[in-house]
Amino acid sequence: MARVSLYSSSRRSKPVDRQAVLASTSPAPGAVASPKGAADTQDRPPRHGWITAVRRFEKPLLILAGVLVALGAFTVYSAQKPAPHTYTQADIDAAVLHTLETKTLPSTSARAYDAIRPSVVRVRQLGDAPKEGDRDIEKSVGTGVVIVDKGIILTNLHVVAGGDRLGVVFADGTESEATVVGVQPENDLAVIQAKTVPDDLVPATLRGTADLAPGDEVIAVGFPFGIGPTVTSGVVSGLRRVHRSRDGTHDMVNLIQFDAAANPGSSGGPLVTADGAVVGIVTAILNPTEQHVFIGIGFAVPIENAASAVGISPF
Repeated sequence: MARVSLYSSSRRSKPVDRQAVLASTSPAPGAVASPKGAADTQDRPPRHGWITAVRRFEKPLLILAGVLVALGAFTVYSAQKPAPHTYTQADIDAAVLHTLETKTLPSTSARAYDAIRPSVVRVRQLGDAPKEGDRDIEKSVGTGVVIVDKGIILTNLHVVAGGDRLGVVFADGTESEATVVGVQPENDLAVIQAKTVPDDLVPATLRGTADLAPGDEVIAVGFPFGIGPTVTSGVVSGLRRVHRSRDGTHDMVNLIQFDAAANPGSSGGPLVTADGAVVGIVTAILNPTEQHVFIGIGFAVPIENAASAVGISPF
């Protein structure tokens, strides 16, 4: 007998759609997650949140960091910087003493000479040259001092008297002819004007003799025996002295007596104080012999008298 086949009444199951299953397990939009899922979401920290915050405030943070670094550097510098030193009189005295012990300073006479040197001139009585083209003959030499930068020079009357022509040589070597523009015979003074003057001619500083006292340091600058400029130093030996004039015709009064060496050729040169100011014009030396050399006593006309010979007051 043939076997009869049996068939189930249920329908055959369709193949499982995996994508549909996965979609069914995911919550629909707007659906509320299960409590367990919510808990998992709350416990899990947001990914990369601090990076976003840093990026958002990057510029302000960099500025703040720069300010903090600068403030820290300034604090360190201020802490390491030494406090300013306050100098006391003892510190100053010690520094001056150290300088005096270790440095060679110029003498008083050297400083006075440096101040007056640009104003001292060689005054020459000139004779004609023996041959054409030769230099003029220098018949005699004296000294003068520039008192006005236009070339006005004070000297002694006996330095320029009797000469046919006058010439002067300035400190920088400039040579010029000169003419007499004023005389004061009672004080053996003459004023001469140079025709040519250096561009940077420096006149001497003049100082009154009211506060001059015996013992004050002085220097005399000139061309003794034509040698110079020569500087000699000494002190004021006396004031208001009287001395007979060279020609023996009258007494010269109110003279400054000094002991800085002076010889023929020094006449007309300046007598200068320690600070470089002219207080007199060297005019004579006392010598009872016929040798006419210095034996320790010289005389100068006070600058007040000399200034009046020019017709100006330097004070």
